[in-house]
Order: sequence, then C-alpha cells, then structure tokens
Amino acid sequence: MSQLFSPFRLKDVTLRNRIAVPPMCQYSAIDGLSNDWHWAHYAGMARGGAGLVIVEATAVAPEGRISPACLGLWDDRQIEGLARIARAIQAGGAVPGIQIGHAGRKASANRPWEGDDHIPEGDPRGWQTISPSAIPFGAHLSRMPRAMTLEDIDRVRADFVAAAQRARAAGFEWLELHFAHGYLGQSFFSVHANQRTDGYGGDFAGRSRFLLETLEAVRAAWPENLPLTARFGVIEFDGRDEEGLAESIALTQAFRERGLDLLNISVGFSTLTANIPWGPAFLAPYAKKVRQATGIPVASSWGIHAPEVAERVIAEEAMDLVMIGRAILADPHYPYRLAQALNVERPAWVLPAPYAHWLQQYRM
Repeated sequence: MSQLFSPFRLKDVTLRNRIAVPPMCQYSAIDGLSNDWHWAHYAGMARGGAGLVIVEATAVAPEGRISPACLGLWDDRQIEGLARIARAIQAGGAVPGIQIGHAGRKASANRPWEGDDHIPEGDPRGWQTISPSAIPFGAHLSRMPRAMTLEDIDRVRADFVAAAQRARAAGFEWLELHFAHGYLGQSFFSVHANQRTDGYGGDFAGRSRFLLETLEAVRAAWPENLPLTARFGVIEFDGRDEEGLAESIALTQAFRERGLDLLNISVGFSTLTANIPWGPAFLAPYAKKVRQATGIPVASSWGIHAPEVAERVIAEEAMDLVMIGRAILADPHYPYRLAQALNVERPAWVLPAPYAHWLQQYRM
C-alpha cells in the first residue's frame, strides 16, 4: 500500500492523503483583494487530488506585501473573496489552508516577471520597508529598511493575530505562519539580518523572541482544535550549518511547547552568500532530524515531486506531508499521475467523481 496516499490526521482535520499544495504567490491581487483568477486557480488545485491546498502568502499589513499585487488579510473587506476560495477548495475535496506573513525588508518589490527587484524610491507604487535592523538584503533587493521600534513589533504581532482571526472567519481550517525565506519572521532569527541590542536581538533567546511571542498570540486566537503550523528556514547553508540547525531545533522545540502542530521545513534565504545544495529532496535529512529531535510532525518541499521520492520520504518517516508545488502548478491532476505511478488501486478515484468516473479505465 502506498504510504503517500494514506490519510493524515492533525487535530480535528483529516487529509485524504499526504500530498499538499504549498503556498505559491500569484501576484494577481489588487489592494490585497482576491479575484476570479485566485478562485479558479485554487479550485483547480483542489480538484486535482491533493489532501491540502494552502493559499499563497497573504500579508497581515499593507507594508507586509511582497509586491503591490499580493493578497492581504488586513481588512475585513478581504474576507469575502477568500471565503469563496476556501469553499472552492473544500468542494474539491481538499482541506483549505492559508499562509499569513510579513515580507519585512523583502517587501515593496516588483512582480517576478517584471524584475523581482525593489520598486525604486519615489515610485508611488512602493513603500518604506521595515526589518529588525536597518540592513538591506542586497543585490536586486537593495532598499534600506527602517529598523523596527518596539511599537512596530507590537503592532505587527497584533496584525498577525487579526489576520488569523479573519482567516478563520473566511473558513480556513489550516493556518501557516510564514517565518521563512528571509521575510520578517526569519529576519528576526537570522544573524545576517538582526543586529539589535535590545530584547529582540543578540543571543538565541533574543532572536527567537518575536517568533515565539507571535506564535503564542496567534495560538490564543486560533481554534485549539485546528492545526496551527509554520514554514521556517531551519538552515541557511551559510557555513554555520551545524550551529544554525541546532538553534533551529531548539526553536522548534519551543514552538511545539507553545502549541505549534506542524513545521514546514525550508531554507532561510536570509543571505546572498548561501551555498544551497539543490537536488531531489535535499531537505529531507534536515526534516527528519527536526522530526526525530522534537517529535513534531514535519513537511517540506523542493525536489520531492518524483513518485519514488515522494513515497520514500513518507515511508522512511522523514516527513509526514510532502509539499509539491511546480509539478502541480504545471498539472493540477498530478496527484492522479502519482497514484498511477505508485500502482494505487483505482487511481482515478483520487479525483472528484465527475472526473474519476470517466478516467477510471483510462490511463493518461
């Protein structure tokens, strides 16, 4: 029996299989509002057979958007469109999830196909970015961020809580905090981005503080019976890998003690000097180390789409879920193809009945 197609239960939520669609930014919103593009996109992802579909990085504040075209949850007006998307995901047979975050010093950027660089100073489309310290990321994202005050930190934490409450009002059953990829949460933890000398910087405890306080505040606002998860870069590949991973494991243990239910393992992406060893399931060994050391369920992405790889990382208990992004973006019915490749009995029934009925005797 395929382990990849076994159910997965977390809190009161059961996924039909171990395949999740990770957040993939569409850069197609106006004023943070979703539209028909988002609805059709996510409905298609859900009908394709994945167990979980997580809506793209959704900003907790206007300043937290990666680009002017990113989704938001800082205003009640944004709930209705996202509720329509959550219902479409449920109708497709998947669990609706959403990722909320703040882009920090990487915010105020052009869309990837329009340069993926910071919007120039003085351009009315852009805005002042913020970060733990006034340190730019560099290269194409060279804009100098403003160092956050304690009032800024309190405000952003409250923004996360308010966005989580709106996400629940919209009907989402799975919440992911975006603490990865060099955005604000990761920046607080990163020695490359955080040079604060107050209680939110310096040693491990100081660099962990914003993430832990934000998690605690969101946990208090998010229903206890529903999964609260986070995406976090446990390693930077910056030459301090052993020390960095040890700190990440300690932080993950603290996450778990404060109510985190699952960690989505990623790379920090906080420094341009990283030497990332790209390859099939290259994060699987790190995911397994975190899982074994802390006991928390884990997921990950990056090079896991091949059938034998996806099956192996689940069977070997390196991960509890696999996040498959680009393969499903290219073919929303990719879970069906995985089922065929892994000789799952009646693979067409991975799909909704209006598709499965016609495909059950046909191999694509």
